[in-house]
Amino acid sequence: MGGHDSGTHQFTGIQKYFNAYTIVGRRNCVLATYAGIATIFLFFKLKPKKQIPAVTDK
Repeated sequence: MGGHDSGTHQFTGIQKYFNAYTIVGRRNCVLATYAGIATIFLFFKLKPKKQIPAVTDK
């Protein structure tokens, strides 16, 4: 009933926290994705701007 595999799983390593079989594993995948997107956004938002030298007439 419910799902493609109703058996029990013994996950080890990183699969214990990021898997598609449990609600907690799915939540961790979503949170990791959101954190990655936020990190990339903040990186480009807070990156120092390049200074363009002013053009002066001689």
